[in-house]
Amino acid sequence: MDQAMPGLPKKTTRPDLPTTFWIWKRSPGEEYKIRYHQSGEKGPALVLIHGFGGNANHWAQNVPDLNPHYRVYALDLLGYGYSDKPSPKGRPPTELFNFETWSAMTEAFITDIIHPQSPLDKPEEEEKDGVYLVCNSVGGLVGLQLAVDRPSLVRGVMLLNISLRMLHLKKQPWYLKPFVKALQTTLRETRLGQLFFAQVATPEGVKNALSQAYHDKARVTDELVEAILKPGLEPGAVDVFLDFISYSGGPLPEELLPKVNVPVYIGWGEEDPWEPIALGRAYGEFPCVREFRPFPLLGHCPMDEGPDIIDPFIREMVDTLEQERKTAALK
Repeated sequence: MDQAMPGLPKKTTRPDLPTTFWIWKRSPGEEYKIRYHQSGEKGPALVLIHGFGGNANHWAQNVPDLNPHYRVYALDLLGYGYSDKPSPKGRPPTELFNFETWSAMTEAFITDIIHPQSPLDKPEEEEKDGVYLVCNSVGGLVGLQLAVDRPSLVRGVMLLNISLRMLHLKKQPWYLKPFVKALQTTLRETRLGQLFFAQVATPEGVKNALSQAYHDKARVTDELVEAILKPGLEPGAVDVFLDFISYSGGPLPEELLPKVNVPVYIGWGEEDPWEPIALGRAYGEFPCVREFRPFPLLGHCPMDEGPDIIDPFIREMVDTLEQERKTAALK
């Protein structure tokens, strides 16, 4: 995992994240190996959740600033990074790779690794062991889904440029729905999808995509390209990629936010070309949202493009909510 890809220099400036693996027992006879990073020995627990095509390494620049204050965990979601990539073939589209699955995976990670739960634990006892979720892009849907599914395990959620899910069936004009569906099916079920993936899963393809997502193109280094691309070339990655781009169902942020009963903070890079802030601002109106903070001159992945700006925002959320908990406990 530490050797540079052909054609790219060995990492020299981007921190390496030591990682290990955990076995997620999804159901009897169904187990998956999940890769994660863990560091920090004190303070509340933070779980960092990447976006589409990402992995735990996308948080490499944030971890060194956060782990002196908190216990930090960064996950590779099932199907991404160096986690297992079970084949979706033979299953209905997106039956495996969806927000409910990743929410269940993150829940199990919390109860297995961060705060091992006794079968006798009660919900009020779980609450004292809750975690903070910091999520980018589609990872934000995972965080919100978990906050809905298991609120006693979540103390707060930060959403950084959460996906608006503009290809969701509910957001597509009626006249485009048949064409979008046909394209998704063609990519998922025919060789055209494999050819499409081969075009984007190259150093040049990843660099071009990141150069769209990042406002400051100088931040798109060879080290970053390698961190995103290398695990994306693992066996099975192409089938996960093609399955997820067929995901036009499932929840929308505006459907989950009204159900969330824990504090939510939203940060948004104003220069995001994929998730326009003009549309994202509406999420700041939901009762659970404590703050919607725009970040000028940052794009779709603000935590990596501007860690010196985003890390203080993360710490502000966690420290504020922790102080509120201590104050409430004294009453």
